[in-house]
Amino acid sequence: MTKVIAGNWKMHHGPSAAVEFFSRFRPAVREGSVRIALFTPALSLASARRAAAAAIEIGAQHIHWERSGAFTGELSAEMASEVDATLALIGHSERRHLFGETDAEVARKVRAAIRAELTPVVCVGELLEERTAGRLDEVLARQVGAVAEALATARDFMVAYEPVWAIGTGETATPEDATAAHRLVRSALGELGGAPVLYGGSVNPANAAALLSAPDVDGVLVGGASLDPIGFGRIVEAGVGGCQGPLSGAPSGPHRGC
Repeated sequence: MTKVIAGNWKMHHGPSAAVEFFSRFRPAVREGSVRIALFTPALSLASARRAAAAAIEIGAQHIHWERSGAFTGELSAEMASEVDATLALIGHSERRHLFGETDAEVARKVRAAIRAELTPVVCVGELLEERTAGRLDEVLARQVGAVAEALATARDFMVAYEPVWAIGTGETATPEDATAAHRLVRSALGELGGAPVLYGGSVNPANAAALLSAPDVDGVLVGGASLDPIGFGRIVEAGVGGCQGPLSGAPSGPHRGC
């Protein structure tokens, strides 16, 4: 399976910064050797799509389940699609724990993404206290179970396992931890278990290769390390085991080398 390297910019990189990022982002990989995606702030979606190489997928970090309505500040899946986003990040731990997003709401957003022909990337993962209490299996089964029926209707989807205790803390699950959790996710998915399962939790250029080489890890969801075009490029290169020549459609200019 082709590795997926996805970056989540969170509330960073407005439209101008997005253009600057892509002017410097030139990972040394052949088109098709790795699947690259970036989830940008809503206001940066259009700028990112125009500036990025054609092979790079652009996604929304958050969508509402309704097509339109009196939902101040929200973004519908259809609006994201209209500016050529092709993916939607759904159920990220920050949405769940900072904004109170429930499993039921996550499922509704998955259906909205599918309705708008966006690929849903569904985030699941446990809090430190849940892990310490030995409830990892239970938590993942509940979160995956809440969206399984909706995902069964998707042409394409991904699941990102993000141990909440490792996000933004500098702590990282070991490759063995990631493999064990990903196998639990696949078990919960049942017949849908062939979909890509990504690891997200303080991924950086130093640990990406080890995580990406672990069994059952189909890619990574990168947070803060995706903000730097050079560092994120190194993570992309780790997805194919090293440098292979410039990405087709990347901005012109001297290549930075490997």
